[in-house]
Amino acid sequence: MIIRLSAAVAAGVVLLSGAAHADPVKGAPELTHNALYKAAKLPKVSCGAAKGTTAASTRTYITKLVGCLNKAWKPAIKDFQPVKVEFRAKDDLQSCSSGMDLRESFSEVCGTVIKVRLADDWIRAKKDDKILSSLTRTWSGVVLGQTGIGRVWWALRNDGSEKVMNEQNRRYGLQSDCLQGVSVKSLGRTVKDWPAFLKSAQPKAYARFAKNDGKPANRAHWAGQGHKAGRPGACNTWKAPSAKVA
Repeated sequence: MIIRLSAAVAAGVVLLSGAAHADPVKGAPELTHNALYKAAKLPKVSCGAAKGTTAASTRTYITKLVGCLNKAWKPAIKDFQPVKVEFRAKDDLQSCSSGMDLRESFSEVCGTVIKVRLADDWIRAKKDDKILSSLTRTWSGVVLGQTGIGRVWWALRNDGSEKVMNEQNRRYGLQSDCLQGVSVKSLGRTVKDWPAFLKSAQPKAYARFAKNDGKPANRAHWAGQGHKAGRPGACNTWKAPSAKVA
């Protein structure tokens, strides 16, 4: 099920079980009426993190950034479980989500932790744009996992229709974009070019899956909407008309 898997990889989470219907999504209150959408605007977290250009300073920056995301999202998720970050060995290239070997830096959810492979591309960069994009994208997987949304989405029934499955996956992926915008807002950051920012979140090896994530304009729309609102209620893609999730 590579199409379903690619959407899971996009958010950094692979989850199982449950059943529902979609296109548009019906009979799945865990998606359309999830308690997440009633959460208040996330607090602005003054992270104070600054990225250096050494491996040690970059690890410190990433660890602090994840800590700030824990703090920002704790009020929004019932029974929230803080997430820790672990760093892979330099020769550990295999993604736990896709099974692919990735030679550049990347972050993903593996079980209950965020794992990061730190390579020279992130370490030597003077700006933190790619790290911020990757970590906030991966964090969307944390949110979708802890709220049960990922579990129910993964098991959505499509009655053998590739069209229906593709739309389900886009709804999930676009919700990840929107939640990423919420996270960026809570960290007090702004983004001038959402398409470029969203693209930079993923390793180059995943570029071939991008067509399943939605039109660039729609991705930018949902990310910008999440950032503007600063609350997860702006990200209910399950109720959106099909044109908004194309």
